[in-house]
Amino acid sequence: MSIQAEQLKRLAGPLLRWYDANRRVLPWREEVSAYRTWVSEIMLQQTRVTAVLPYFARFMAAYPTVEALAAADTEQLMKLWEGLGYYSRARNLQKAARIVTERYGGQFPATYEEIIALPGIGDYTAGAILSIAFGRAVPAVDGNVLRVAARITGSRLDVLDAKNRKLFRSWMAEAMPADRPGAYNQALMDLGATVCLPHGKPLCEACPARDFCAANREGCQTELPVRTRKKEKRLERLTVFVLRREGCIALRRRSDEGLLAGLWEYPHVPGALDETAAAAQLAEWGLTPHRWVKRLTARHEFTHIRWEMTGYILDVQGRGPTDWLWADGGERRKRAVPSAFERFTREITEEERG
Repeated sequence: MSIQAEQLKRLAGPLLRWYDANRRVLPWREEVSAYRTWVSEIMLQQTRVTAVLPYFARFMAAYPTVEALAAADTEQLMKLWEGLGYYSRARNLQKAARIVTERYGGQFPATYEEIIALPGIGDYTAGAILSIAFGRAVPAVDGNVLRVAARITGSRLDVLDAKNRKLFRSWMAEAMPADRPGAYNQALMDLGATVCLPHGKPLCEACPARDFCAANREGCQTELPVRTRKKEKRLERLTVFVLRREGCIALRRRSDEGLLAGLWEYPHVPGALDETAAAAQLAEWGLTPHRWVKRLTARHEFTHIRWEMTGYILDVQGRGPTDWLWADGGERRKRAVPSAFERFTREITEEERG
């Protein structure tokens, strides 16, 4: 066993005792199934627990079984997911649900090889499902776990390097207890989320690993884990048009490939257009501005891209391109418009409320 695994192996007993006293009460923990564990872990990717809670409740009410998710109307699924972001997660959930339904008769597979082969499931999620739902001693190594492991071992390896992540996973696999592996993985998640914090000083006095943590001993908690500096996000400037006609708003559907695939959006073009250039764009779409209502700005950050948006709300005459949908309030609320356009949606909603 590696030195690092030996260090991490000391954590199991104190960590599980700490978890029993301090565990977060979460709905997917109170009623455990492979399906509920899977959905919760997918929702929690890049998303805070507090934000996920109401979505998880609505999702389970709408799709209580993997078969129900497989049979769901995709448009309704996207609408239910609206606001969580990273919409490919929802598409992959449904793709995987259809595989589980067709290939496994609705019974979630219980081997690593079968689970990892499902769309949208990576090493961490497979480990979470296997340990929590099936009691298998398989590590689930995410950012929280990497931070805990790096600090306990004092490792200076860059955790963003794929080779190093595999090494950390091997240490965690060696250190995994055979007893209560699901609780152990969830305890690591809770420890990283509530005590071994990523920003600012961690709460070492409350940590069950404080007596044998290398970072605590050496006072280098804020230096670990080591992460290479992220590349600057690519800036894209857009002009967004909220076009109103006869009580309806213009929407168009994005391509089925790429960023925000298949979702609905307000028409937009590259660049930050002034009013003259914006009017020229409207003419190109076959529209005539009747009344310019408001100009506003917004920004949204994706993983690798930052959008800076100039927006115009205006009344127009004409129908625009044939692939546009002119949607009234009820029809628009059925469509999933991503949170990237939340500033514009909020403006429309506030006007509708008067």
